[in-house]
Amino acid sequence: MQLNNNVTVFILVGLTEDPFRKKMVFVVFLLLYLGTLLSNLLIITTIKTSQALGSPMYFFLFYLSLSDTCLSTCIAPRMIVDTLLKEATISFSECIIQVFASHVFGCLEIFILIIMAVDRYVAICKPLHYMTIMSHQTCVVLVLMAWIGAFVHSSTQICLALSLPFCGPNEIDHYFCDLQPLLKLACSDIYVVNLLLVSNSGAICTVSFIILMVSYIIILRSLKNYSAKGRQKALSTCMSHIMVVILFFVPCIFIYTRPATTFPLDKMIAVFYTIGTPLLNPLIYTLRNAEVKNAMRMLWKKKLVSDRIK
Repeated sequence: MQLNNNVTVFILVGLTEDPFRKKMVFVVFLLLYLGTLLSNLLIITTIKTSQALGSPMYFFLFYLSLSDTCLSTCIAPRMIVDTLLKEATISFSECIIQVFASHVFGCLEIFILIIMAVDRYVAICKPLHYMTIMSHQTCVVLVLMAWIGAFVHSSTQICLALSLPFCGPNEIDHYFCDLQPLLKLACSDIYVVNLLLVSNSGAICTVSFIILMVSYIIILRSLKNYSAKGRQKALSTCMSHIMVVILFFVPCIFIYTRPATTFPLDKMIAVFYTIGTPLLNPLIYTLRNAEVKNAMRMLWKKKLVSDRIK
């Protein structure tokens, strides 16, 4: 399919073409990316090393942090380096790989958030059967299904994109390779392909968002049967999840549920869900979760003790 293409290299316009602003973007996004890496890796390390965080919720939180780390890493490092270049270019193959990887980890995050909503529903609405329903084997199967679904989704997107010929122009008005700006460069009718892509990504985002919102409404309604202390704890956990869902899905729905047209606002919205949300997720979960904060303190104390022994 790639043999039909005359284009071998794409030019990424980036967030700005102004030299001074490019330096500002470099500093700001380098700090944001480092913050994303440190915060998510801290959560991953804490969950893996802490026996207190052995419940299914933290098992899924581990994979949410993993998907956040990978999603940001697919995009941020190259974008940061590109700000130092006079003209940022990316080969056709690298562009397709970036599209594939970003959609794999973006879709994985969507499925993990759905699984986490299911976990909270069982924990709050069926507390006596929670450990039976959400056994370790069940959790592993759910995460495996999320990985498979993410790969199927992304593979479908790539196959549709590769079915189009690219013969020029080769300037992508974005800071990374994504399907919407990429489709604009195809030198053939993209109506059917674009409809299939919107039906794929747009449907996944919209339907998943509706399912999540409905599930959390059901969960919040069921809290009236809880004691004041139990209601406060469950409400704190659910509100954290709802904040993550809104921050991630609203920008994605805006981007992926319309035809292959781009607006100036698209780049900033894409920054929010590709770099901003992966940074905010660990802050939301740790600042509103006493168990995670206590586990982090214990991890820090163990490190200090081991350093003193050495």
